Amino acid sequence: MRKNQRKVDQAKVRQRKLTSFRMNFLFFSIFVLFSLLIFRLGYLQIVKGEDYKRVLERTEEIAVNTSVPRGRIFDRSGHLLVDNEPRNAITYTKTTSTTSKEMLKTAKKLAKLIEKPTKRVTLGDKKDYWILLHSDEAFAKVTKKERLELENDESLNKKEAERKITTLTRDRITDEELNSLTESELEVLAIYREMMSGYAYTPQIVKSEDVSDKEFATVSEHLGSLPGVNTTTDWERVKMSDSAILGSTTSPVEGIPKTDLDYFLSRGYSRNDRVGKSYIESYYEDLLKGQKTVVKNIKDRTGKVVETKTVREGEPGKDLMLTIDTELQAHLEKIVEDNLLKAKRMAGSKFLDRAFFVMMDPNTGEVLSMVGKKLVTDKETGKINIKDYTFGTFSTSYEAGSTVKLATLLTGYQYGAAKLGEVKIDEPIYFKGSRPKSSLFNQSSRIPINDVEAIGRSSNVYMFKIAMKIANYNYVRGSGLRIDFDAFNKMRDGYASFGLGNKTGIDLPGEITGSSPEPNRAEPGKLLDLAIGQYDTYTPLQLAQYVSTVANGGYRIAPRVLKSVYEPSKDGKEFGSLIQQSDPVVLNRINNSDEEINRVKKGMYYTYYGPRGTARDLFKGEDFDAGGKTGTAQSGYYEGEDRSVWGTPTVSVAHVGFAPFDNPEIAYAVIVPHVSTSTNPPHPNNDIVQAAVKEYFALKKKRAESEIFSTETPTIQPPYNAAADEKSSK
Repeated sequence: MRKNQRKVDQAKVRQRKLTSFRMNFLFFSIFVLFSLLIFRLGYLQIVKGEDYKRVLERTEEIAVNTSVPRGRIFDRSGHLLVDNEPRNAITYTKTTSTTSKEMLKTAKKLAKLIEKPTKRVTLGDKKDYWILLHSDEAFAKVTKKERLELENDESLNKKEAERKITTLTRDRITDEELNSLTESELEVLAIYREMMSGYAYTPQIVKSEDVSDKEFATVSEHLGSLPGVNTTTDWERVKMSDSAILGSTTSPVEGIPKTDLDYFLSRGYSRNDRVGKSYIESYYEDLLKGQKTVVKNIKDRTGKVVETKTVREGEPGKDLMLTIDTELQAHLEKIVEDNLLKAKRMAGSKFLDRAFFVMMDPNTGEVLSMVGKKLVTDKETGKINIKDYTFGTFSTSYEAGSTVKLATLLTGYQYGAAKLGEVKIDEPIYFKGSRPKSSLFNQSSRIPINDVEAIGRSSNVYMFKIAMKIANYNYVRGSGLRIDFDAFNKMRDGYASFGLGNKTGIDLPGEITGSSPEPNRAEPGKLLDLAIGQYDTYTPLQLAQYVSTVANGGYRIAPRVLKSVYEPSKDGKEFGSLIQQSDPVVLNRINNSDEEINRVKKGMYYTYYGPRGTARDLFKGEDFDAGGKTGTAQSGYYEGEDRSVWGTPTVSVAHVGFAPFDNPEIAYAVIVPHVSTSTNPPHPNNDIVQAAVKEYFALKKKRAESEIFSTETPTIQPPYNAAADEKSSK
């Protein structure tokens, strides 16, 4: 018993000694570590303190972006379409440590050196400025009791309470107090508000419009006493063409649109940067924007900039050469305008207000000309004005009439509903309980007609019979029309492979597909309307792509307006080095053989040169030959700007074609919607095509003798002047 107790006591003694040793070791380790830490801190503070202080004061760097000109835009011949006009500008850049009092002091100095318009000063600006100038009076606008009530309101946080106090203060400023601001004070305010609207380390334009040379020089001389102020060059976008598809940009005042703010900020833009907001300026923003000069502001710990270094020199945006031919475009616009106005003077033209024409290279997809014209009546004078409506060529759609028959025949070949050289009887079609459906040229007879003649003479019945066969219906005179409604999908799929009812893939925003109504099973006859282009709607650009697909042998190529991209010109005379050349983009190949496509093209040749062609003699005696298809949609219903007459039956006319016939260089499409309310309408579509195609070949002949067009890469040309060109040609 005692022996065991002794063992226990000895174990406890050993345990106490071990614990004491561990504690002593732990305290010694902590002592050593703290000694090392104190020694290190002393070394850093005493020996290296000044060195680290200098590094800390000079290494906080913030990137600052400065403005550069956007890339210029040219036509395919080198004619300038969009330029940049330099102008004097006065900017202000604040830092994170800049106070409102410092900005106000600088604004007062600057106001003595420049004239600043006050038209952008708002009522809210005046109230805020009055508060800044009269802080004591402003503070007294809200009583102590009111302040305490708001500050003690548990439903409000501190910022919300302060916001409500500020709102009360602003609301209680009287008109008399605001009217006490003098003209000179308002001018200071106009400058001050521009300074305040900028972001830290981002130059904000204070004045860029009408900065005189005297103002520019005077401010430059006083920059030493105007902290944050600088004199620089700003750029104003100048369009040399009225074409809407060139697009537009925001101004420095607008900056980045709120809807796209996050997108652009994530890509390194500043909030007040100008950006493309429509069409080419928007679609090719990444190429046009340029690369800003980036400098580093080296600050001390108080936020004061002690040095500025240029990290990367700025570069103007890339120059874009478009596929558009400005000279051709000007002539075609005149042709469309003249024919539109001529048709407007005819009876039944109440709803006529627009016309479209598109010409493109069917082999490459290059758009040579896009013309859209719209008639607008001045409400005060009653005078009709013409405005550009180019974007309507791909953002509006219409029934295209018989121009669709090329696709109907080719789709018929695909489904075995038509065969090469097949003869069908053109005759009035009678269905139970409905009016007869017939071709325009044959209201009562039975006329054998083959596929070529069906295109050239524009046989409705030939197309009806194709549609009925695709729908598995065998026509019996006087019977009810019973169809397989899947035929709508089959025919629309066939049309889509040519470009009808599909987006064309053009490099411009805002394109639509047109309309494809859901078929009503109570109206099977709509399938027959679809077969002759009087049901679905298509854009003028879709028609151009569609006829190009036929012209080039069956390849649907995306139309494009960008031809090539160049580095900025160094001398203003020659283009910079080539960066990018746009290549044709083949979207698909139609499911037809070469023989079938050539058969349809023969039908298009018949249109112009056949004895009963719908546009015979259109190009009689010309040095070129062509193929085409006319179209009249008699089931169109007006859906224009005057909603009170929506649904009024109108007639629209269209025309598609290509030339030369054996080796197509151009494909073209015309739509003149709602040309008349008469069943015997005028045909400005044919007149436009005749004049436009002749103009293309006349211009080609003239250019063959010109040195300007003899080189592969044209030189930079001044903006095309249509008036001067017309005068010289006379």
